[in-house]
Amino acid sequence: MADVSHHRGDLAGHPDASEMQARYDRVLGGRDVVLVDGPVFLVGLYCAVSPWILHFTAAQPALVTHNLVLGIAIALLAVGFTVTPARMYGLSGAMCAIGVWMIISPWIVGSAPDAGVIWSNIVVGALTFLLGAMCVAAASKSRRAT
Repeated sequence: MADVSHHRGDLAGHPDASEMQARYDRVLGGRDVVLVDGPVFLVGLYCAVSPWILHFTAAQPALVTHNLVLGIAIALLAVGFTVTPARMYGLSGAMCAIGVWMIISPWIVGSAPDAGVIWSNIVVGALTFLLGAMCVAAASKSRRAT
């Protein structure tokens, strides 16, 4: 009878080890910013809950909805970057645009925002823009490599 038990050990001797490594590299797309996905998610999460953290829900109702929707969008982009990086890194430019919009939105969406709201949106927008730019750079680098 054949030995069908699973032997635990190193996969280096496996006949498909090089193919599995090549597939793993191809799935990741050669991206070296895997650690960007977590901060993008956290920035989106903070953006979504910032109206309640900074207590501007009564003074700026339009900005409450705005920050909630954009925070959820940023967090969903982060989840997409993690789950399907090869497909989603094309949307990195959208993250840069969201970052720029977050910086200017207190004056466009809000009405006479206070300094805390302005600084919160500027920091969130700048981080979103910078993390989006890192994703754009990684996506373009992985496209050049293939």
